[in-house]
Amino acid sequence: MNAVITSYRNLKGDKSIWLIVFLLSILSLLAVYSSTGSIAFKDRGGNTEFYLIKQAIFVGLGIFLTWVSYRLHYMKYMKLAPILLAITIPLLLYTLFFGADINQARRWIVIPWIDISFQTSDLAKIALIMFVARSLATKQEFIKDFKQAFLPIILPILLICALIAPMDLSTAALLFVTCLLMMFVGRISLRFVFMLGLAGAAVIALIFALGLVFPDFIRSETWITRITDFFGSSDGEYQVQQAKIAIASGEFFGLGPGNSLQRNYLPYAYADCIYAIICEEYGMIGGIALIGLYLWLLFRSISLVTRSPRAFGAILSLGLALNIVIQAFANIAVSVQLVPATGLTLPMVSMGGTSLIFTCISIGIILSVSRFVEQADIKKNELIEIEKVNAGTN
Repeated sequence: MNAVITSYRNLKGDKSIWLIVFLLSILSLLAVYSSTGSIAFKDRGGNTEFYLIKQAIFVGLGIFLTWVSYRLHYMKYMKLAPILLAITIPLLLYTLFFGADINQARRWIVIPWIDISFQTSDLAKIALIMFVARSLATKQEFIKDFKQAFLPIILPILLICALIAPMDLSTAALLFVTCLLMMFVGRISLRFVFMLGLAGAAVIALIFALGLVFPDFIRSETWITRITDFFGSSDGEYQVQQAKIAIASGEFFGLGPGNSLQRNYLPYAYADCIYAIICEEYGMIGGIALIGLYLWLLFRSISLVTRSPRAFGAILSLGLALNIVIQAFANIAVSVQLVPATGLTLPMVSMGGTSLIFTCISIGIILSVSRFVEQADIKKNELIEIEKVNAGTN
């Protein structure tokens, strides 16, 4: 125990964010183990430990990649941004036309020989956020100029989101909103931000129209069905009904870990609807605590904006945190029937591979920024102390 406490104290960067990673990891293992009971009996002959071990491996790998990303100087990501963006575009194109069809959507590429599916939009999110942060940071001198600052940023945003949207509209919308907020923080003119919003709406309308003609490549009919289910009745679709029952059953203190009943009826209880299972087992207290962890991550990342000596670090950390937190709230909003079903997972908690891993990488990059912000603060305080000593001797 003392060794763990000593290791925690020796960690650099924002220790609150490290604690958030640890707490979300523990909650993920507990929630996934509980929510996969039914699928384990269906697909694994009752081997409930299989999914726990699988999730533990991904959590362990994710934490390792968090540490690797944290150890790399955050300015290195500035150089990687255009390279990652260039890799992402052909990957998204390949996924759109030749990706693996899972749950009636082509969002994944199956990696040969190891038979592991890879969701390319998860890489695209980090690549685009890095690129937008890099562009905003390097163009601060002429940030209000349309041709020099706005166009070089808007085109990659529209392109990446347009490539993601046909098979994963919710992820594209999430990423687009994140980029809009980053541009606002990066001092882009509000007029240009509004223009980007209109351009994004026009692109979505065009994609939707094309989907009616090419349903195999664009899921327009699925979008219509989800919106119709959401507004069509007071109870919403079956998935939302079961999620609401789970949340109501938990009441204030919950049924206790492993005692969920709705996991037997709730589709994708281990992924899209895992928040409902958490509320059922840990009650309103557990649900509010989980929301608090995401808000805590956002507030700690916002604090880096005012303390970061470089604009890139400030915008990058905020963009990555916004992407994680907005996705979390979008997932939660589906469970309480505030928005139509989205298919978004709960970051760091839902069962999954690439989603969890890239969320961990994002947090590792935020920790990298916080580590060097912390070092800059120490140097600044040392200089202040030296100046006080010199002033006293004089």
